[in-house]
Amino acid sequence: MNKLYASFFLLFIFLGSACFAQNGSPLFTNAIGVQAYTYRNSWAGGIAKVLDSVKALGITEMEGPNPKGIGPEEFKKLLHERGILMPSIGADYGLISKDPYQVVTLAKTFGAAFVMVAWIPHGNTFTIEDAKKAVDEFNREGKILKDNGITLCYHDHGYEFGPYGDGTLLDYIIQNTNPDYVSFEMDIMWTFHGGGDPAKLLYKYPTRWKMLHLKDIRKGIANDLTGGTSTHNDVALGTGQLDIPGILRAAKAAGIQHYFIEDESPNHATQIPITIGYIKGLKE
Repeated sequence: MNKLYASFFLLFIFLGSACFAQNGSPLFTNAIGVQAYTYRNSWAGGIAKVLDSVKALGITEMEGPNPKGIGPEEFKKLLHERGILMPSIGADYGLISKDPYQVVTLAKTFGAAFVMVAWIPHGNTFTIEDAKKAVDEFNREGKILKDNGITLCYHDHGYEFGPYGDGTLLDYIIQNTNPDYVSFEMDIMWTFHGGGDPAKLLYKYPTRWKMLHLKDIRKGIANDLTGGTSTHNDVALGTGQLDIPGILRAAKAAGIQHYFIEDESPNHATQIPITIGYIKGLKE
């Protein structure tokens, strides 16, 4: 009888814990955003049509800027009509180095508070010389952007995780850029693919990260420092290798406000609804 009672007691505790987990508060409560690059092969089929599909998903933020074939003002109008904001735009490393004021003008057109740079030019291997040059460039450009009310963010891409000193080349970049002028956007998939731990890095540098790219990588794909992998390896969040709940908890602790889904897969139309359903269903 005692054993039976004990069994029922344990079952009660288990079911109670399961119910509590299911009824807990949502883990992800921020606006859902998307990176415009996700739709790079879709815009030609109709920009308004693509934006209608974005709105239908409940997405209210987009990281731009405008795609080819439409000017910034017109694209902003289409976004505004659908209640979609553009808090951040991407800018090419070469362009922002050559003419940061042109980038400032574009950002202000969209009302964007952030400009992100997603790639540092380099040879087959990213070196300390590449990192040092980028630090100098980012500090210079970041000051110009800050003077104009905009924050420069470097978006890591995986190749920066080569060892250097007591850490990595990414550590060097973060530690040697001026925090008054330079912040960072974490691409969680590229961070993981380069051998980094997204959650640990968010906890390590909580004041430096401002935005996240949300993406996952297919199970079985090995990490490397190339900064590249087949677009077919992009999978819906929660179906790949990354610990999404752990990363989102770290991002929440760091105060991240902007999250952009970036799904480079040809299957993004079917995967993004799965991603959104997954993150909305996560509980504290």
